[in-house]
Amino acid sequence: MEHTELIATMRRQSVSTMLRRVALRHADKTALICGDTKWSYAELDRQVDRFCNGLRAAGVEKGDRIAILARNSHAFVALRFAIARAGAVLVPINFMLNVEDTRYILEHSGARMLFVDSSTIDVALAAKSDAVKAVYGLPREHESAPDCLPDWETLAGSAEQAEEGADAQDLLQIIYTSGTESRPKGAMLTHSAVMWQYESCIVDLEWDGDAIVLHALPLYHCAQLDVILGPALQVGARNIITETPSPENLIPLLAEHRVTSFFAAPTVWISLLRSDLFDKHDLTRLSKGYYGAAIMPGEVLRELMERMPQLRLWNCYGQTEIAPLATVLLPHEHADRPSSCGRPVLHVTTRIVDDNLNDVAPGEVGEVVHRSPHLMNGYWNDPERTAAAFAGGWFHSGDLAVIDEEGYITIVDRKKDMINTGGENVSSRAVEEAIYTHPGVSETAVIGLPDPHWVEIVTAVVVLKEGVRLDEEAMIAHCRDALSAFKVPKRVIFVDELPRNASGKILKRELRAFVD
Repeated sequence: MEHTELIATMRRQSVSTMLRRVALRHADKTALICGDTKWSYAELDRQVDRFCNGLRAAGVEKGDRIAILARNSHAFVALRFAIARAGAVLVPINFMLNVEDTRYILEHSGARMLFVDSSTIDVALAAKSDAVKAVYGLPREHESAPDCLPDWETLAGSAEQAEEGADAQDLLQIIYTSGTESRPKGAMLTHSAVMWQYESCIVDLEWDGDAIVLHALPLYHCAQLDVILGPALQVGARNIITETPSPENLIPLLAEHRVTSFFAAPTVWISLLRSDLFDKHDLTRLSKGYYGAAIMPGEVLRELMERMPQLRLWNCYGQTEIAPLATVLLPHEHADRPSSCGRPVLHVTTRIVDDNLNDVAPGEVGEVVHRSPHLMNGYWNDPERTAAAFAGGWFHSGDLAVIDEEGYITIVDRKKDMINTGGENVSSRAVEEAIYTHPGVSETAVIGLPDPHWVEIVTAVVVLKEGVRLDEEAMIAHCRDALSAFKVPKRVIFVDELPRNASGKILKRELRAFVD
């Protein structure tokens, strides 16, 4: 081996080498707890070696795509790093997708191996493509692997130290976006992109080795996987893995494990506040709260601060294509700018621009664009949409925002969620904020529905708090006091719950189809 190649080997950096180094530094420290499974950092690293060696023995080569269609578990975490150590590419799949969408991702990615659990096996087997050569069953938090498939343990090889199979510029994962188009896009993220993002997270989200972190949102989503789990492991934190983000599951776990750090979408935080269990458990150890994936209503933010005064809050904004963290509103910034998503994190440059990529003036609406080493390499097998995303030398987020004189960004809406009614643009978020000021409202989502006269009408879909009675006329009257006339909903629909994905994000596309 020539000296240049030898030096390159010694300088190797990947998500897997990160875990190896942490295991050497914190060998006996608890890394992961999931149900009855408890692994130290040394044990986690040993499991990663076993499954890396097993993958290679099964014929997996560098660059092969390996799909996981499963809920959160210790097995998911071990496989994530084993796939990376083998130099293969992780394809995590949303377990809420139907057979057709799952089949598309398997076929489009060319996945050659698939891991499933008892909750996903039916969809997985129906969607299995010809390229998938093997399917293995994974255990769940409180359940064994399915009997009808080879157990993932049968794949495990020796526990001897596995050779690192990837370097910084190699592809780590393809994460398919929920997207606005008919088909999802596969964002290609390298080890380098994700590792740069870890560094931004550690600095701006204040991760440290004393943290006790509860992971409840799905690991198939890059927010939980790479904003929370990856950085928490890198600093040597203790990680509690669970699969159900319900208050009945979360609140006892938060109390039992004396959790200090927790990330969730606003809908999950709302469910905790509304639960009868909230005041029956000691949650005073929870000092760091992170939220993202959707906008946190101002009224809910104020309630969180009142009921959990020890809790410091971070608003995390970004998208899959930037690995995914782009901006953060820090705890001390919430008081003055509660609706802002803050400013760019350590390794991101963000601008708000017009259609010609000129910076808009403070207070004017423009599109959010980014440059960063966090960014994806492009969309898998999709050069046209890759070119469109990076047009003009900036990544186009598709989000609309305003920026103030001090550089704080406030998201106005997704381009697709801006409502055009009678020639006027209405931000669905602005209407939602007004509705949330009503004390009887638990949740709401505002959408535009087609109308022959107005083009679209502002339509509010509302979930009321338990025991509250309210009619459409009263809700519209409430909005008139807070909004300009053209922004006031012309229609209010009351429902028992809002459709959302496993990350807690409200699915407005499904909502439009449901109420139209």
